[in-house]
Parts: sequence; structure tokens; C-alpha cells
Amino acid sequence: MTRESDFIAALRSLATHPAARGLVDDAAVLPVAGAIVLTHDMLVEGVHFLAGDPPGDVAWKLVAVNLSDLAAKGAAPLGVLMGYGFGGGTDWDARFVAGLAEALAAFDVPLLGGDTVAMPMGAPRTLGLTAIGQAQATGAPSRAGAEAGDRLWVTGHIGDAGIGLAIARGDRDGPAALLTRYRRPMPRLAFGQAVAPLAHAMADVSDGLLIDAGRMAAASGLAVTVDLAAVPLSPALRSIAGEGRATRIAAATAGDDYELILAAPAAADDAIRAAGARLGLDVTPVGRFAAGAGIALSDGAMAVALPDRLGFEHGAPETHLPR
Repeated sequence: MTRESDFIAALRSLATHPAARGLVDDAAVLPVAGAIVLTHDMLVEGVHFLAGDPPGDVAWKLVAVNLSDLAAKGAAPLGVLMGYGFGGGTDWDARFVAGLAEALAAFDVPLLGGDTVAMPMGAPRTLGLTAIGQAQATGAPSRAGAEAGDRLWVTGHIGDAGIGLAIARGDRDGPAALLTRYRRPMPRLAFGQAVAPLAHAMADVSDGLLIDAGRMAAASGLAVTVDLAAVPLSPALRSIAGEGRATRIAAATAGDDYELILAAPAAADDAIRAAGARLGLDVTPVGRFAAGAGIALSDGAMAVALPDRLGFEHGAPETHLPR
């Protein structure tokens, strides 16, 4: 690929949905009915991915992190629009397109259009994606709907991506499965759609379990307590980091997991567990909401001081790659 036109021609082979109009128009036209969910996330080299990350994995992650936001609203994906900044290196662009094709096929979501621009020489690669989803008739749960007494649930395992990032940076060795969890997150679309009618509030874990749980509590005008002992760790993570308190705190603050957290009443416990079982997905209660404000931490029955850092925040001092 040597020119923007070559890149767009490669994308045209992916944009086969009628709404995309063959990428020959300046806009997509998507006939929809009901409530539409829109989300947009960006990935910047050196901020959200490493310069050495495989281009196909960067494409996958660009799609996945946006679809994760749709999952948190219980929405079914309708299509995506991509913004792509050329950073030099035609082989990189070709491998990115191949990874994009793989991600779009895996999640059964069409590319509808977007924009491409040339970046200044030496500028970090900058990518953006807008995902469009169809909300359910029951609505799209917000981050702000938790109620006192609700359980805090989380899907899957927490902390794998944080270790995967360390492996990608060459800071430590570890199983390939953890590296994959960092580079190729899996948005929990089917689970989000299954439990949206049951959830009072729902969000994805992008910046860290603790910080994202705290944001849900703050948005809902409540306090939340998270039990470190209940935080689900994968066998791969435990095999190299153990499962002590320090490991669990690191996992709960690492971010990039793209699991779902939800607040739901105890009456929904069985239905939530059944939804996870149908999909082969672990779902774990890790905390509870109550009247008040702020976030508290326990380790079983023992109260634990909060760490200085609850998760990633843009602009805050970091010792690792931000999310």
C-alpha cells in the first residue's frame, strides 16, 4: 500500500454492507428503528498501544474496545466508522487491514465508513472508531442506576491484561494467553445483551476494576465496597503471580480488561449466573452498593486501605503504559 487510495481500496473490500455505499459517498445511510447507542474511542501509539504491538492486534483492539462500550449498554452492534491516521510504513497499514477484517468478521459488525488523514512525520499513530448499536426494548442501562443493596458483579477474570502489558514490554515472562488478553480483548456483547434487562447499572472495565466501580458508585450517588478476596483471577495469572493481596490489588487497578461490571438486586442472582453459564462465562459477585459515598476495600471480613492509585486516569502520573 503506497497511497491513501490504495488503503481505501483495501477497506472497500470490507465495507460490503449496503449502508456503506461502497465507500464512494461521504456518509453512510443506515436505516434503523428504536433507540440507538453511539460510542467513540481512540487509540494512540505510546498511550494505548506499544509501537511494537502487531498491527493486526491494534486493529482488533480498536474494534473491541468500542464494542465493549456497546456491550455495557446491552446493545447489538450495527456498524462502525473508522478514523485512520497514516503514520508511514505501508506494510503496517496492510497488516492493520488484515487484522481489521478479522475483527469485523469475528464480531459480525460491518464497516460503514470513516475518514483517513496523513499524520506529520514522526507523529504517533492515532486511530479512532465510532461504534453504532441498537438498544433493547427495555433500554440501555446507564452507569448511574445502581441502588443501595445491589450486588456488584464482574465477568471473566481481572488483571490478565495488566500482566500481558508487562510481557509485551519485555518486563517479565509469562503465558501467551496473558499477552493475548492485553492485545486482543473480548467484548462481552452476548452477556451484556442477556443481562441488560436485569441490571440497574452496567459499565465495562477499561481503566481498572476499582476506579470503574467507584465511578459507577459516584454516578449513582452511592458508596461501594469491593472485596479483594472475591476478585476473580485466571489460572494463568495465578501461575506466575500467585493470589495474595498484593496480586489482587494490582489486578484490580491494572485496567484494559474490558470485562463488564453490573449492579443488580439479589433477586437477579440466579438469572445472572444462568446467563453466564449459558455463555461459558464466569460471573462473580465482588462487592455491594450502599447508602453513602466513595469506595471501600476489604479482603474477606478485613477492611483494607485503598491503594494510592485506583486505576488509570489520563493526565495522572503513570509508571506503565496508560490505557
